[in-house]
Amino acid sequence: MSISSKSIKLLWSNAAGRCSFRGCNERLTVEHAVGFTPYTLGEMAHIKGNRAGSNRYDILQSEIERDSYNNLILLCPTHHTLIDKSENEETYSVEFLHEMKIEHESNISNRLNVEKYSDIEQLKDQISIYLAENYQAWEQYGPTSDNARKYPNNDNIHALWTSERLSTIVPNNRELVKLLNENRNLFSRTEQQIVSKFLTHVESYEKWVNDVIPYQAVLRFPSDFSNLILGD
Repeated sequence: MSISSKSIKLLWSNAAGRCSFRGCNERLTVEHAVGFTPYTLGEMAHIKGNRAGSNRYDILQSEIERDSYNNLILLCPTHHTLIDKSENEETYSVEFLHEMKIEHESNISNRLNVEKYSDIEQLKDQISIYLAENYQAWEQYGPTSDNARKYPNNDNIHALWTSERLSTIVPNNRELVKLLNENRNLFSRTEQQIVSKFLTHVESYEKWVNDVIPYQAVLRFPSDFSNLILGD
């Protein structure tokens, strides 16, 4: 068996591409993706070992369970090595690793204390930060980027784009949804349709992450939303 596309997408997006080891939070995208294809990123560590003799190996676990999202934790190379040293097996038990994973992903999910704005320009300033990060990821590693055009069908370039969209774009989109839902009343009646288009785009992106729809069915980013936030 191998780690499924769905498990990869859930793991990287829910951890926001950061090490889940308590107190680390190191960003794992780009530099740590170099040299790996999207399906063999080394930092996707097995909580219960993936082979006999490895730490926390469970002989009763099925192959499907072994490579599932529930049995994976995203770690930097340093902490991946640490938890898999034989002398550390008792310290980094299955229960402890699950606890760290849940704690990290909960912190990511709740990291934004959604602010209620009274000024539309302040809201747009905050939204523009997330849009800028998403655009930079697309511009540098997306399918139409210089890197992708220079090295077509290159697994490493595709791995970089996979990691960036899951660890930057998806988490940022989730934060944008929170901001917009909390402050939607600041937009005018004529602007509400544009906001709805963006929210529908994000919803379709999230469905893709959860393997509900194929990537081709994701609604394109509405350029009029960017114009609304950044100005024409």
